[in-house]
Amino acid sequence: MENQGASVVISHHILDGKQQQYEQWLNEIVPLTRHAKGFIDWQIIRPIQGLTFVYTVIIRFDTIENLKNWIDSDNRKKLIEKANPLFHKNDHYKIKSGLDFLFENENETKVPVRWKQFLVTWSAIYPLSLVVPLLLLPFLRLLKIPANHYSDGLLISASIVFLMVFVVMPNYIKLIRKWLFK
Repeated sequence: MENQGASVVISHHILDGKQQQYEQWLNEIVPLTRHAKGFIDWQIIRPIQGLTFVYTVIIRFDTIENLKNWIDSDNRKKLIEKANPLFHKNDHYKIKSGLDFLFENENETKVPVRWKQFLVTWSAIYPLSLVVPLLLLPFLRLLKIPANHYSDGLLISASIVFLMVFVVMPNYIKLIRKWLFK
């Protein structure tokens, strides 16, 4: 599981008028990042001029371990310290891999261990995979939509994913937060 790759999403809210200095700072940190062990690629999402001041940087590594080593490296820490006067808010980042987005929480910076993610996801999907078809298929037939294995599967899976992302997981995570992040 540790070798499935990992991403970090970094948000920097830049003070008004400091964007040019931040761009110069990016020119310093990008080469260091590219030469870090396990580096795969990166993207910078720049703010809309005159409207926003947040830069979002997405960096991918081959393993979580290599990503964490880069995040905790002395070189990165020194460069973040150098850029701090440009930030409206402190350096903020989230490390993500796989389905970590289902376990996101504004108050938590760490991600639950994989086996807990597996158990929680499975325990949420299993009942949905039983109940959603029982409710959705009769409704589709009532609407005179003919039975089709592929379209039924498409609608069932879309309903389950929608419920998982927007309804079940946000509430489920709140319920089991202590155990999950322990």
